[in-house]
Amino acid sequence: MPKTAALVVAAGRGSRMAQDGSTTPKQYRQIADAPILSHTLKALGNHPAISTILTVIHAEDGDAYTNTVVSLPQEVSSKLLSAVVGGKTRQKSVLNGLKALEKADPDFVLIHDAARPFLSNDVLDGVIEALEEGQDGVLPAVPVVDTLKRQPQGADRLETVDRSDLHAAQTPQGFPFAKILSAHRAAASAGLDDFTDDTSLAEWAGLVIALSKGDPANFKITTPADLSRAQTLAKPWTMTASTHQKPSLASLQDVRNGIGYDVHAFEAGSEVVLGGVAVPHTQSLKGHSDADVVLHAITDATLGAIGDGDIGQHFPPSDPKWKGAASDQFQIDAVRRVKDHGGRIAHIDVTIVCEAPKIGPHRETIRESIATICDIPSSRVSVKATTSEKLGFTGRKEGIAALASVTVRLPLNEDE
Repeated sequence: MPKTAALVVAAGRGSRMAQDGSTTPKQYRQIADAPILSHTLKALGNHPAISTILTVIHAEDGDAYTNTVVSLPQEVSSKLLSAVVGGKTRQKSVLNGLKALEKADPDFVLIHDAARPFLSNDVLDGVIEALEEGQDGVLPAVPVVDTLKRQPQGADRLETVDRSDLHAAQTPQGFPFAKILSAHRAAASAGLDDFTDDTSLAEWAGLVIALSKGDPANFKITTPADLSRAQTLAKPWTMTASTHQKPSLASLQDVRNGIGYDVHAFEAGSEVVLGGVAVPHTQSLKGHSDADVVLHAITDATLGAIGDGDIGQHFPPSDPKWKGAASDQFQIDAVRRVKDHGGRIAHIDVTIVCEAPKIGPHRETIRESIATICDIPSSRVSVKATTSEKLGFTGRKEGIAALASVTVRLPLNEDE
């Protein structure tokens, strides 16, 4: 599997943001009780395909950066390399970061603005998938919807610009690592240092850039008005030191349901993992991960409710990375995807089908485990068990099946 690194450009001063009188660089301004940069790093670090993150910072921001990353969750902070100091321009900062990433030897690099915290997995997936298809570079972008006007210098009238083929560029912009590093070095050698983004530089170097689907929410916080908008958008999932302030279920009027099914055969062993709980048994379940048939069904149901593929798409069994992996991380990722949509899981109902082991003695433990993994009260989790009356593979005690129904509530999008 290709190694993908993220390079976060956080060395700017944000002069347009300083219009409100604050001297704090915009990437360290607070939204949802955390610096903007913190949200950006979480969005990148939570993506399973990104293995390494390097941040380019201003020489004066060492303490601010340290204070930002100290509170990141371990699954994000473990991907961070030591920050490097940027240059006088964005282009020079990116080159400094690319040089520092050479030791990590990534196949791909995603270059992202620190001040774009509302980065979704869909945008990241689109860029990474295009790189895996062999593109020289990938630009996430959204079609321009506003009518555009041009006023030539010295002219007294406007001209309307055809917007039919125009797109607004976003980040992260993705590249094969060796190609973009070579392009940056060539531009530096030529004395060119005024490219405003990396695809412009890549095009100058002869690389062909492909478009991928952007997201209107993935905007760059540049002005005080942008910051106010960001603070409003971030409110539904405000993180405090002790709790999540979640949107009320009553405010989430788009109710969706997903269904999941999974089955695993028995093999030699002494326990089965069900819902994150190790249940003693005369055999184990066979699978690439820990073969938690319950969590696999729940994960598929959760992904189905938000129309986001299935567990095999996001965590392919062909990838050795997931060999023996605990399945709770699959469902945690699915829960995060729900949260990325501004939603919540409202209820989980799972049925376990087997002749043995007996589920009853472990039912409440499994229920509590699922609730913890999904960050919901146990009152919103139902765990049932049944046999197949000795019919079929479960009746012959050859394995265990699980069926799950997950109800998700999302904000109502009247544009859909």
